[in-house]
Amino acid sequence: MNSFKSICIFVTPRTLFFIEDENMKRSLISIMRLRRSLSTCTQTLKSLSVPRSRALSWIPTGKLQQTLASSIAVSGTGLHSGAGATARLLPAMAGEGRYFVAGASARARIPAAVEHAVDSPLCTALCRGGARVRTVEHLLSALEAMGVDNCRIEIEGGDEVPLLDGSAKEWVEAIEHVGLCAAEDSNGNNMDKLVAELHVPVYLWRDGAFIVAFPSSKIHITYGIDFPKVPVIGCQWFSSFLDSCMYANEIASSRTFCIYEEVEKMRSAGLIKGGSASNAIVCSITGGWLNPPLRFHDEPCRHKLLDLVGDISLFAQNGINF
Repeated sequence: MNSFKSICIFVTPRTLFFIEDENMKRSLISIMRLRRSLSTCTQTLKSLSVPRSRALSWIPTGKLQQTLASSIAVSGTGLHSGAGATARLLPAMAGEGRYFVAGASARARIPAAVEHAVDSPLCTALCRGGARVRTVEHLLSALEAMGVDNCRIEIEGGDEVPLLDGSAKEWVEAIEHVGLCAAEDSNGNNMDKLVAELHVPVYLWRDGAFIVAFPSSKIHITYGIDFPKVPVIGCQWFSSFLDSCMYANEIASSRTFCIYEEVEKMRSAGLIKGGSASNAIVCSITGGWLNPPLRFHDEPCRHKLLDLVGDISLFAQNGINF
């Protein structure tokens, strides 16, 4: 990923799995012995963003901050609102980072930063002042993975990023089409990219699932999901080193998924009004996949990793990335 120097992340639905690396294994055992009740994921991430945190340090990469070489406009339907919306991605100056402009005021910026994350069902949402934008995870995942450090994102037609086909595929293709260039500040100067280097294991434990990040020589993510009541999904694992090429080919096109028997309940709660068989893969507890074929045999697990990249990108602030 664009914003990590080196990190190894495990996300698991259970408390037991195998680790071959002995140092990681010892670290994980220590973590499990010291586990305690933790606050929400957002609060934990916020604690890591404190500049003086001993868990990480910021180091130069020898590379310049990047932005889009040209603007992008993509229209589609919001997952939860069901309303049509257009997302315009514009080049931004060095040091501005990634930020949204949504709502009535064209001047109200919502930085894509963890301190602006708010509770929202079945999506990642950001709020600042009276402005809100939601379902940002797929777009942010693509920007992060493809190296777009600075970007102005304008949302027209509501407060939700278009879902498109339920994956990040169209975002990646649009970014690749326009390309990147070195971002400049208001004085026409470039700025170095800094990334965070993790020094100690960091973890979050909640309701039998946990996420653990280890210092590592390379970016590596292992993700596990478990749906014991949905046999067609079951227990899935995906593990890989991660860079922009691997993300574009193996992660970006994985689509969001849902359980058919839960659809009516979610819609009664005012959610997934824009969900359909054209922007999600749908499975039944008893009937299997209702709109095959899958793009990958483990597409649900890969999509969860896609979401994770988008959420972790919220560490990035002002063009300085995690």
